[in-house]
Amino acid sequence: MKIIKFGGKSLANGKGIEQTLAIIQDYTQHKTPIVVVLSARGNTTNQLLKLLHKAQKGLDYSEDWTALKSYQIAPAVAVDLSTEFDLIQRTLQGVALLQDYSPKVQDLILAQGELMATKTVAAILQARSIDSQAVDSRQFLTTDSQFGNAQIQETISEAKTIVFFQQKPLSYLPIVTGFIAANESGTTTTLGRNGSNYSTALLAKYLQADEVINYTHVNGIYTANPEQVPDARIIEKLNYQEANELVSFGASILHARSIVPLMERNIPLRILNTFSPHSQGTYISQYTNNSTIKSVAVQKSVCIINIEGKGLLGQIGIDARIFGTLHLHNINIGVISQGSSEQSVGFVIDIQDSQKAIQALEIEFGKEIKNKAINSILAIKDIAVITVIGQNIQGFSESYQSLINNNIDILLVNNTIHGNNISLVVAEKDVNKAVNSIHSQIFGVAKNINIAVFGKGTVGGTLLAQILSSKAQILKRKEIKLNVFAIAGSQKVLLNKNGIDDNWQQQYNHTAESIDGVQQVIDFAKANHFENLIAIDNTASTTFVQDYSTLVQNGFDLISSNKIANTESYASYQALRQILKQHNKKYLYETNVGAGLPLIDTIKLLHDSGENITRIRGVFSGSLSYIFNHYSVQEQSFSSILQEAIQKGFTEPDPREDLCGNDVARKLLILARELDLENEFEEISIQNLIPESLRGGTAADFLARLEELNAPYRQIKSDQDEEHVLRYIGDLHGDLQQNKGILEVNLVSVPKKSALGQVKGSDSIFEIYTKSYGDNPIVIQGAGAGAAVTARGVFGDLLRIAEKK
Repeated sequence: MKIIKFGGKSLANGKGIEQTLAIIQDYTQHKTPIVVVLSARGNTTNQLLKLLHKAQKGLDYSEDWTALKSYQIAPAVAVDLSTEFDLIQRTLQGVALLQDYSPKVQDLILAQGELMATKTVAAILQARSIDSQAVDSRQFLTTDSQFGNAQIQETISEAKTIVFFQQKPLSYLPIVTGFIAANESGTTTTLGRNGSNYSTALLAKYLQADEVINYTHVNGIYTANPEQVPDARIIEKLNYQEANELVSFGASILHARSIVPLMERNIPLRILNTFSPHSQGTYISQYTNNSTIKSVAVQKSVCIINIEGKGLLGQIGIDARIFGTLHLHNINIGVISQGSSEQSVGFVIDIQDSQKAIQALEIEFGKEIKNKAINSILAIKDIAVITVIGQNIQGFSESYQSLINNNIDILLVNNTIHGNNISLVVAEKDVNKAVNSIHSQIFGVAKNINIAVFGKGTVGGTLLAQILSSKAQILKRKEIKLNVFAIAGSQKVLLNKNGIDDNWQQQYNHTAESIDGVQQVIDFAKANHFENLIAIDNTASTTFVQDYSTLVQNGFDLISSNKIANTESYASYQALRQILKQHNKKYLYETNVGAGLPLIDTIKLLHDSGENITRIRGVFSGSLSYIFNHYSVQEQSFSSILQEAIQKGFTEPDPREDLCGNDVARKLLILARELDLENEFEEISIQNLIPESLRGGTAADFLARLEELNAPYRQIKSDQDEEHVLRYIGDLHGDLQQNKGILEVNLVSVPKKSALGQVKGSDSIFEIYTKSYGDNPIVIQGAGAGAAVTARGVFGDLLRIAEKK
């Protein structure tokens, strides 16, 4: 059996509906068992919505109502649509009286489009001696009561569908309504945008169809919308995952949920053109595609919600409140962009949800709006999202330059961690030009990577979540299979040769073994013949780094967010590198300085290429950045600013660990050693920010005496020149072509308008001076701390090693 679905344009009056009828007749003449699913005809759904809106506003809709009725009966004057017409008319009268309508009422009205379509087509086929009947899918498709985008109750719907079609053997041709269903009380619901495709996929799954054929107004899925890009090419074959990817980024031919039911039963889907039924179209199945599918998709009817407020600077949990609020109101979020300080957050949502989103956010952040911590919550409309699917960021440079050359402003840009999808937000007026510009510029066995993660705390747990959420896409796009076979904590280790899953935390708590040491992980890897081994150190342990050599000697590459190994004695530093070289293994630690910022890699590249780096200085500590950025410009005491930083979790529980300067010194030493300097930690000049009288005692003693910091820092602040601010910086300078450089960590006063002076929030900033660039340093700035960015940086190191395996 085949399930045949026809879209609205295929059912439009004139050539559309006649071609559809001819296709159906051809199937029946060849005795092919089919079930036909229909959308509303032509522009009926939009016409019904227009009637509702006019009735709600008290406008005269009589002319539109007459036009809709005339359109519906035109193909078959004898068809009886009185029931549907009467329901629509009575409902519109009620809406006009109340000047309002609910999503429940909207679903009921919109459902009439599909009901009229099936009645019309069935009646015409009957007149042509084809035994057919209109079938109302509300009799067997059951949903929840989320009107407008109802969720299918799978078990109930499948059972009812099977019973319905078994009780009514297919001696007649069923013409089934798409898009509509009913809740358990029998109230009409709809399945959301392009829901007829979803209805079709569900029927195919429940009836175990051999194939689904989706007739539409184009020849298949293209590398871009052929209505926008004349040179777009048909993609002849896709697998289910690729199709899902295209759907996710705006391919309008398919429903976002329509692939999954077909995938579950391995039912192929062919997309054909109603007006060119003999074309090959696009064939979607489970087959494996070894080449990268490239396509440019466009999402319209979207807007940007932008939230701005200086009072949000450095506030923890703003994102959680925003996205939690939108989740409660069933609002999906697309492209997201924000500053590292969370002072401004922008994200894309459907335009129809804009008013609801703003109202919900205004309620959630009412206090902040009243206090002027939030300046505005705005909807930026008349925009569109262009997504280049299957394109990495490196290969996008020519397309990007082409957009610039064509004077197309990019409002937001986003690319995945893997760099294979790039989304751009542009003004809707620029869409066609942008899509054509991009389109003109762009036209195996999986490798196993076996990973042992040491440390499952904040960074380690975040990293594991990132790996689990991305591993399927990495397998698909890069042919790399990430297998985390070991998670080791301080006392236990979870070992699984097939890799951990989303339940790893529960499994760790209940089934993990007591850890005897690193050798336990090494032995497990050997017993399972694992290749491509990578050990990731997310601990802060001073002892675990002693096991690095053992891991390397047993076949592991190393990745570390732990700074200890790189700040031990220079002899130990060199010994580890000698072992790495001897065993041809890599050790990456991009997050040791600057968290997720590309700092170490940049410095190493410059140095290895022969560039003479003459100085490196910057704000290395996110905690101290926050403290002095605020203290320099606010009329608050130093102790109150420090207390704020403590309360926000920016400092260690004992803030003296930050204020003593040792952490900044370690980071500075790591950069020095990247330049092959032989400095030791003891040689670093460190200005301790804690007065000697406060350096002893417990953390509680120190916290009770914070006000004693106010007088000395008030004096330091007042001694500055005008338009200067305080920054706690690390500075590597001297003759860096010699064996050792000068390493200093100091509190300094810098011009407010300088690069260091303009750093905001808890950001880090690094200035790299070189002989070639002279007095104009390379500046790297951004979020220099935090579990998410640190974990993302570790993930980046993981992919760098994996790709070179």
